[in-house]
Amino acid sequence: MNMKHLLRYLIIAALLPLLTACDHKDLCFDHPQHAARYATRVNIDYEREWEQPYKGLTDWGAQWPSLGLDMSYDNLRPSVPEGIRMLAYSASGMRTEVNMVPQGEEMHLPPGDNSILFFNNDTEYIIFSHIDSYEKASATTRSRSRKSFNGNPHYMPASRNNEPEVTVSAPDMLFGHYISRYTQTIVTTPPELDITMHPLVFTYVVRYRFEYGYSYVALARGALSGMAAAVYLHNGRTSKEAVTILYDCELKPWGIEAIVKTFGIPDFPNPSYSRSDGSFAINLEVRLSNGKIKNFFFDITEQVAAQPHGGVITVDGIKITDQEAGGTEGSGFDVDVDGWGEFQDVTIDF
Repeated sequence: MNMKHLLRYLIIAALLPLLTACDHKDLCFDHPQHAARYATRVNIDYEREWEQPYKGLTDWGAQWPSLGLDMSYDNLRPSVPEGIRMLAYSASGMRTEVNMVPQGEEMHLPPGDNSILFFNNDTEYIIFSHIDSYEKASATTRSRSRKSFNGNPHYMPASRNNEPEVTVSAPDMLFGHYISRYTQTIVTTPPELDITMHPLVFTYVVRYRFEYGYSYVALARGALSGMAAAVYLHNGRTSKEAVTILYDCELKPWGIEAIVKTFGIPDFPNPSYSRSDGSFAINLEVRLSNGKIKNFFFDITEQVAAQPHGGVITVDGIKITDQEAGGTEGSGFDVDVDGWGEFQDVTIDF
């Protein structure tokens, strides 16, 4: 081998390791999971409960077969949401917002300590407020107006100078989870973080039973007074303010039924809560086949006080006389049906 060929061979031999190293380095760049970064893999599970018994007073799961309902207990369980939002509040004052799939995915946080809120982002009627602070972040619902409802005489909150409560739509299903402190470090393989989303909205099955005259009812709707106006996302406590939830009803062969979602009772959970605190009332408004309207009002304080986070509410003994249904003068009906429409209330956007 002459000197020229030897020199060429030595140059190629010297460059070969460098070319091989570059190919290997490019291959690593094609797999970002091998790179060091501030990341955590979130795995999300759900507590799909529609009611939570209070101090063991009512175990609806055990009593369900004897109630004769045309739905199963499990049919009332909320579905897994379509999406989740994460809000992370770093110790340095930075707020990070990420949307993720319901089962969770990789999240990227600022280094160091973070307080983290998780909640579903697929709601229609819920409004999120004060999200700049995890301690103040809350969920409320939209105002809803019903011309024919002017308050329940069994419930007149003193805080509003005996004025009717604000009326709102029932909230959508809301799940939440809070982590007070999570320290994010730089990693090449993100650690696993398992969380359980807990319900922040609960369901009341409302049943109206008639003693007489149910066959005259054409349409029905109701209102539940004394419910919490909001819930705080970081601890699940409800606000002290109360509202009335308006809802539509369904006519069943045995009577009238409604499935009503709420945040629960105001200022709950509360260690000092007692069954005598607060009052609660329910309304039933029916339109008869002759076009007339009648309202019924009930005090349900004992029932709700024993079921602060969902359950079953029943009122019975409701009567509509033949005279009332026939439109006899002096029946006590409001013959002006303006405002009832085709069961449409007015939802007010903020």
